[in-house]
Amino acid sequence: MNFARSLPRRFNPVFTAFLMIAFLTGIAGALQAPTLSLFLTTEVKVRPLWVGMFYTVNAVAGIIVSFLLAKRSDTRGDRRKLILLCCIMAVGNSLLFAFNRDYLTLITAGVLLASIANTAMPQIFALAREYADSSAREVVMFSSVMRAQLSLAWVIGPPLSFMLALNYGFTVMFMIAGGIFGISVLLVWLILPSVARAPVDTHLDAPAIEPISAWRDPDVRLLFLASMLMWTCNTMYIIDMPLYITADLGLPDRLAGWLMGTAAGLEIPAMLLAGYYVKHFGKRKMMLFAVAAGVLFYAGLVMFKFKTALMLLQFFNAIFIGIIAGIGMLYFQELMPGRPGAATTLFTNSISTGVILAGVLQGVLVENFGHYMVYWLITLLALLALWMCAKVREV
Repeated sequence: MNFARSLPRRFNPVFTAFLMIAFLTGIAGALQAPTLSLFLTTEVKVRPLWVGMFYTVNAVAGIIVSFLLAKRSDTRGDRRKLILLCCIMAVGNSLLFAFNRDYLTLITAGVLLASIANTAMPQIFALAREYADSSAREVVMFSSVMRAQLSLAWVIGPPLSFMLALNYGFTVMFMIAGGIFGISVLLVWLILPSVARAPVDTHLDAPAIEPISAWRDPDVRLLFLASMLMWTCNTMYIIDMPLYITADLGLPDRLAGWLMGTAAGLEIPAMLLAGYYVKHFGKRKMMLFAVAAGVLFYAGLVMFKFKTALMLLQFFNAIFIGIIAGIGMLYFQELMPGRPGAATTLFTNSISTGVILAGVLQGVLVENFGHYMVYWLITLLALLALWMCAKVREV
């Protein structure tokens, strides 16, 4: 499309479009995800076991589909067209959930559409990386600003989701999410560029970018496992914290919302500062700093059980999530040069795998030992992730 070329030179519509698409797709996702379990329970009327099964099937299908699409995106085809397809599937998925209440349909057709739709985000970041490289932009800051849009979306999206669902119904909420995805379709179609693939150098003097399987690289393996453990810790905390503070600590329900909102708000400056300072300290040191903050956060949850301490600990939580969410993805891309789609998807799949593992571990621990043991385990897992990150080479 020539739409972008018709605008003034000093205004970069492509850069702005990337930020807007990241924010809009983040908002649409943040509208759907927080109330999904409530939707399945109250609207579809399934037992808790089948709610959990839905999350597991959705995560597994997402990993498989995103890997298949990422492999294709890095070798052939137009990444922009793939993003367009994913956003169109997201519109279809939103409309399906708006008007359908059959569990079997949702866990089959809905999960398939969602798996394709969820591939949009890593592909958007991969295309942004290629665009930044081709236009000589600062890659780290560009990516950090984009990632901050997602954090901003998750500050706004969850409370808006509950407000819409509880006051106007799930049909309205899902239709609004579909409309936001529809706006993203237009922005992708009108403004996003098609960036030519950079040729992969397979010369003997450049073995680091030889197109071998990523899993054969011990640094990629370690980083994937460390990232998986980090997101396992984060997801276990998100699942368990609202129950823990009310059932065990006797604190008010609304505190959970304040804790999540505070952390999400603090993540934005953490991401932006990380994008600025990474060129001075390097990705490895920034990751180690982030995971060390995570260890302090989870250890603090073990030691402190009153409201003020829990609020103050969100500072360490924001550093932890803010840095690993942005720098972690770039770390994968640097370890896998020439394959930004596969690298970004590997990062997002470490999140999905962490979600699957977190659901199982949290359920087993609470059932047998209570909520308090969850925080002992995630502290130990964070320490293990810190040790793994220390073994990954600098890039």
